[in-house]
Amino acid sequence: MVDVASRLTNRVQVSTDGLRLYVEAVEAGFGGDVDWATIVKSYEGEALGEGRYSPPRVVSTEKTVMVGAPDKALISTYYVERQNLTMRMNMRRFTRLTNAFSKKRENLEAAVALHFISYNFIRKHGTIKMTPAMAAGITARPWTMGEIVWLAG
Repeated sequence: MVDVASRLTNRVQVSTDGLRLYVEAVEAGFGGDVDWATIVKSYEGEALGEGRYSPPRVVSTEKTVMVGAPDKALISTYYVERQNLTMRMNMRRFTRLTNAFSKKRENLEAAVALHFISYNFIRKHGTIKMTPAMAAGITARPWTMGEIVWLAG
């Protein structure tokens, strides 16, 4: 959080789940200069037998303001959950119940870096009809994997 906060110039709204570690992290990163809320989901009881690997159904959510005045309509963990799903679908080492894994930390870091550069510089996204790097004005065209390899080389 300290790194993220150091890159921002405006007051932001942060939404997290109920993990207690966020209390110290948000305080260290933003102090009181943030609009922060938590959203805690309650799930139905765990099913036994058939279908036990399917995700449980959310039965309720509780939003709690932690600091500042966050817009309650914007309190959500949707974007980070969507990014986590995209990572799991694109990198099998993040898939649940898998035998695909990184034996060394540097292999994991390389896979994550390759995923993010591909996601931002190579892959055109349907909703914006271009890469995120193009939308941000960082580049004028999609890059190729060959260009990425050449830059790394």
